[in-house]
Formats: sequence, structure tokens, C-alpha cells
Amino acid sequence: MRAPRRGRARVFTPVHPGFDGTDRPDWLTDVTTLAQGYARLLDVLDLRDVAVVGNSIGGWIAAELAALGSDRISSVILVNAVGIQVPGHPIADTFSLTPVELSRLSFHDPSKFRLDPSVLTEAQRAVMAVDRATLRVYSGPHAMADPTLTDRLAKVAHPTLVAWGASDQVVDADYGRAYAQAIPDAEFHLLEGTGHMPQTETPEQLLTVLWDFADAHATDRPQH
Repeated sequence: MRAPRRGRARVFTPVHPGFDGTDRPDWLTDVTTLAQGYARLLDVLDLRDVAVVGNSIGGWIAAELAALGSDRISSVILVNAVGIQVPGHPIADTFSLTPVELSRLSFHDPSKFRLDPSVLTEAQRAVMAVDRATLRVYSGPHAMADPTLTDRLAKVAHPTLVAWGASDQVVDADYGRAYAQAIPDAEFHLLEGTGHMPQTETPEQLLTVLWDFADAHATDRPQH
């Protein structure tokens, strides 16, 4: 992927506890607590002018982090996020789907991202199974949503962008619009020709949108 020539940024991509072979403490069982942990991490690392970006359940975590109101955050970008309940726009029950079925819902052009389970090693299958179990723990009893989140989003003061793949069939674009409406002054941007994971399917399109928004709201600009 070729990034636009705009400037430089340090990028942190944490692995959520319990994924990719990492340990998850027994007390860490919900997204709200996980977001609190990330807020603490920003303090420990003394990071400032942070643009928080999250996709899907990562978007939910980013939304929870925004609701905490850390002054270390300069902007928040939610990409096809889950986490709220929108009447008439249910989140797909991903746990009842096979990886192939989920792929069909996730991509604008699933043929380019076809998963062949037969090529996976036993070790890869084991990691996928643990990741799936961990996701089920974090997703909670309301299937990828917290009924209390919408009310807390009304207090978010960070500049927020909700970016959404138009072809997403896991959480549709009207769900995304409702997400944006729940956050004061949030912007909504529809990404054409892409689905639930624009960072995988159309990374250059997404990167341009992310960089434009993060740069516009950066608080630590270099002096010229």
C-alpha cells in the first residue's frame, strides 16, 4: 500500500488480550473494561495528540475510549464499528456463520478474499478457535452491542468520524449513520466499493480518509 505523502505518524496496533495466542486475565470480560485498559496505556506511554482508529469490535473499543474522554485523544475514527443497538438494523450473527459465509457478508468482492479452510494448518485452526471464543467473551450477552453505549456516546467531545463501507452486510450503512447521529457533531463518510473491512479491501481509499480527518484535528502541528 502506498501512503499519501503527508507527514509521519507513530502507529500502535495493540493485540487485544486473548487474541493471537496472548493471555486474557479472567477479570477482563467486556469491551468497557478493555477500553479502560487502553486509556491507562495512553497514560503509561505518555502519548498525546492520539488519533484513535478502530474497525468492527475495534471500533466499539474506540467508541468506549472516546466516551471516557481522555485529553490525550485528538480525534476518533470508527470504521464499520459495532457496539450500539439500532432498531431495524441488526448486527449479523457472526458466531452462527462459517468463515466462508462471513466472508460473503464482509466484502464488496468476496471472490478476492475467498478463504479455503482446507489449507489451514492445525495450529492456525487452533488459534482461530481461541480467537473466536475470545471474541464471544468480549461481545457480551447482547451480540456485539452494549445497550448503554448510545447514551454514553452523547457525551463524547472528541472530533469523531464514522467511516463505513457501503457494501457491508455485517452492519449496514444505516447502522453507521445511526452511530454518527449518536455522537455530537460526528461526521459520516460512506466508502464506495468496499465492505466491512476497508483496511483490507480498499486500504488506499480508507487511508486517505483517515489521514485527512486525523490531520485536520491534530493538536501538535509542526511549526514551519
